[in-house]
Parts: sequence; structure tokens; C-alpha cells
Amino acid sequence: MASQNMQSCLKLSEDQLKTLEHNFNNVSKHPDGTTLILVAAECGLTEEETENWFKLRNEQWRKAEGLRPKEGSVFE
Repeated sequence: MASQNMQSCLKLSEDQLKTLEHNFNNVSKHPDGTTLILVAAECGLTEEETENWFKLRNEQWRKAEGLRPKEGSVFE
């Protein structure tokens, strides 16, 4: 799974990882502040940890899609 490295860095449980991946794949790759707070609370993580996870996960997703890791939206 693409977020294996992030799991070990943040020491995420399987349930936390499933919740984060579900939100990344089905809700938003770029969650707004409210969504970020809700996901963090659901996972038992801080808002900063959750935001960092999404940032790293987006970089991995963009690389897998053949896009540069730190550029803007794919719609630009």
C-alpha cells in the first residue's frame, strides 16, 4: 500500500490507516479545515499529524500518477 512508509513514521494502527485512506480516496485528497478536524478526531490524531499525512499521501499519489509531487491541482 502507498502509505506504508507514513504508517511507520506516524505509527498508525490498521484502523487509523483505513480511515485515512478511505477519506483520501472517497472524500477528498485536499480536505478543508472542518473535514481535517473530523478525520483527526475519528483517528485519534492531532490535526497537524492528519494534515501531514494528507500532504505526504498526496505527494505519493501524484508521483504514482506521473505528476510532480509539489505542484498545484491536476485541474490547472
